[in-house]
Amino acid sequence: MLKVAVFGTGHLGKFHLNNWKEIKKIELIGFYDPDDATAQAITEKYQLKRYTDIDELMDICDIVDIIAPTNFHFELCEKAIRKGKHVFVEKPLANTMHEAKELVKLVKESNIKLQVGHVERFNPAYLAISTTPLHPMFIEVHRLAQFNPRGTEVSVILDLMIHDIDIILSIVHSDVKNISASGVAVMTDTPDIANVRIEFNNGCVANLTSSRISMKKMRKIRLFQKDAYIGIDFLNKKTEIIKLKNVSDEDAFTFDIETKNGKKTIAVLQPLVPEVNAIKMELEKFCEAVINNTPTIVSELDGYRAMDIAHQILQKIKHNTINT
Repeated sequence: MLKVAVFGTGHLGKFHLNNWKEIKKIELIGFYDPDDATAQAITEKYQLKRYTDIDELMDICDIVDIIAPTNFHFELCEKAIRKGKHVFVEKPLANTMHEAKELVKLVKESNIKLQVGHVERFNPAYLAISTTPLHPMFIEVHRLAQFNPRGTEVSVILDLMIHDIDIILSIVHSDVKNISASGVAVMTDTPDIANVRIEFNNGCVANLTSSRISMKKMRKIRLFQKDAYIGIDFLNKKTEIIKLKNVSDEDAFTFDIETKNGKKTIAVLQPLVPEVNAIKMELEKFCEAVINNTPTIVSELDGYRAMDIAHQILQKIKHNTINT
């Protein structure tokens, strides 16, 4: 049985603790959190031992689960990897590209598994199209959130948009050709709202808007490809496909439209959205990768690539701000 230690028991850390408690393949052995009040509450609620020495806790576990603030990711990941521990680390992988590159190098030289917590990969609405061929030529993304001081140690790019960057990179199998970006800091010292255009070598274009100062919440991706439109609502867990009807779409709602090339039959599909807990599933899949010695679903390289694009976006915004 794998022994798991949790590092960081804040808002998201509590979700991890709740889900680890339900996973049968592991034993939750302890946690580390420097805040005494938080630690006391966790100890009482979960009947879990608090460790104040990072090394002591890491030495007795198999898996290190890191949900600490981003600026602590590298220090904890590096220590865990050098100790030969498997690592689950929340997104983003690290605080800087130099740190991320070093972590990729360390993982490659080691015999451990590392997974980055890009949880939207496990969102039921996204899983609903896992068997749907995706070849988008245009992608429209809106990720809007109401302001919350939690997570504002990083920009909206690394806090929110990076989820969508990771999804897009997993869908569009082509190198990035060009990035255009604009953003503005409103409530914090880093961009709180941003609009980004990513152009790929295969001709696909992705337009992303992220805001953490919105009056309403929204997490939607719209994919436009030849003969089909695919809408994914990550927030409300809904997925819709509108496409030209084929023989496999017998159960779909259909309607006809007249075009200059004759009548076309349109099929409207609502794929079955599985009832899954995304956080629990990502942790379970990570454990399976460790046990079976198989690749993690969101690897350190995936985390690095998403960070790379995010930092290029930040540089574009910084350049535009300086020259405004």
